[in-house]
Amino acid sequence: MARTMAEEVARARVMPPPVVRIKDLRKSFGELEVLRGINLEIEAGETLVVIGPSGSGKSTLLRCTNYLETPTFGSVEVEGVPFALPKASRRAQERHLNKMRAQVGMVFQRFNLFPHKTALTNVMEGLLVVRGMNRAEAEERATAMLELVGLSDKLHTYPAQLSGGQQQRVAITRALVMEPKVMLFDEATSALDPELIEEVLAVMRKLANDGLTMIVVTHEMEFARDVARQVMFMDDGVIVEQATPEEMFSSPQHERTKLFLKKILRS
Repeated sequence: MARTMAEEVARARVMPPPVVRIKDLRKSFGELEVLRGINLEIEAGETLVVIGPSGSGKSTLLRCTNYLETPTFGSVEVEGVPFALPKASRRAQERHLNKMRAQVGMVFQRFNLFPHKTALTNVMEGLLVVRGMNRAEAEERATAMLELVGLSDKLHTYPAQLSGGQQQRVAITRALVMEPKVMLFDEATSALDPELIEEVLAVMRKLANDGLTMIVVTHEMEFARDVARQVMFMDDGVIVEQATPEEMFSSPQHERTKLFLKKILRS
């Protein structure tokens, strides 16, 4: 039975906004339009896996989601709050951006750890500088988080003495310790040797199972099958297709999706 207008209004009042809402997102670099009108909503606890060929706009989408790249057009909201405040002063906008970015953790292909800091002090950095936490409390929290990802014996080890998988787990922990509303992963395993990939994917699987909201750009199709609630295929700056893992991998609807999956699943 169709809902009345009053019922729709009441439902809208009690339903929380999506954790991430992206509206008509566009991004150009000069004359090159990399994103061409992305519309997307991510619900709390959802893992969205984004797949597609190189140059399709996947990484740019993530970087625009937390405003590391400023969109050319469109909007990004986290729990109903927009990143951009068009009428705000430059200083107010910068403060707002910093506050919003703290809610959107990001893990890159490269680990981006401070080489002169240990695993522990890398993870503590955001708590000290951004949160203004006292050192004892920051150390206690960072230690507990590193223990959760299996690095309790590497607290005082520098990045150069860690394997690639261990470095990426530190990078994930550094983002997680800030208690973000959503985590973005940009090909987090692509720089790792094959034998190290699974230890990072295991951490990501646990995060998904624990209900963390995640957007994951990856070529790890088994991870997508196992963990994603939705799989989104991008090409040429647009969303070509979005479906459940079962639908995406068993019966994709678009020819471009079929060609991509045939190639990548065979490799």
